[in-house]
Amino acid sequence: MSDTVTSQARGTWGRVANLLWRMVKIEARGYQSMYRLVFRRPRVPSGAVGFGYHRNVLMVMIVFVVISLVELVVVDIIVRQWVFVRIPLLILGVWGVVYMFGMLCGMLTRPHAIGPKGLRVRDSTEVDLDLPWEVVHAVEQRTVTIQDKTAKVTVDDGRRTFSLRMQKETNIEVELEEPLRLRLPHGVETIDKVAFYVDDPKAFMRQMLTYA
Repeated sequence: MSDTVTSQARGTWGRVANLLWRMVKIEARGYQSMYRLVFRRPRVPSGAVGFGYHRNVLMVMIVFVVISLVELVVVDIIVRQWVFVRIPLLILGVWGVVYMFGMLCGMLTRPHAIGPKGLRVRDSTEVDLDLPWEVVHAVEQRTVTIQDKTAKVTVDDGRRTFSLRMQKETNIEVELEEPLRLRLPHGVETIDKVAFYVDDPKAFMRQMLTYA
């Protein structure tokens, strides 16, 4: 019984530690993305072509950032007379705005990419999968809608697909030559396919012909 409880506690603390580490990495990469946006230096490998995936959510992200800024000002006005409350809330509010803006900058400066060495599949500052051509078996334009909001990895006929959805949808599917162990945000998984969303899938597939 005690061994089971200890194992569960370790698992819980492990998940908490992984979540905190993910948040730290997202924030650090958010600052890098802000720098890249200001100096117009998108993270695209040499010789590669980038493809955005932010079109459908860009306005929503901007609205969230603006609302957060307005909320920060309103709360600061309300609690201005209570310094011991104002300062912590101000720090937390500024951090939240910067965190969200960093994620937005990550989407803008870290596009998917097709280049001489292979594919790069991104999701803002959290996901950056390097798929060399030797591990890629086929790339297909295929629109799939996934209703489950939590499942990042789905299993169909024993084949595991990691999906980077944009509003529940993916439109590009990469089939790997053989199951590949990939480091994903929630941990290491063995994956057979990677599916993701591209704003212009037809242009993406035309660029793929360059390396067919």
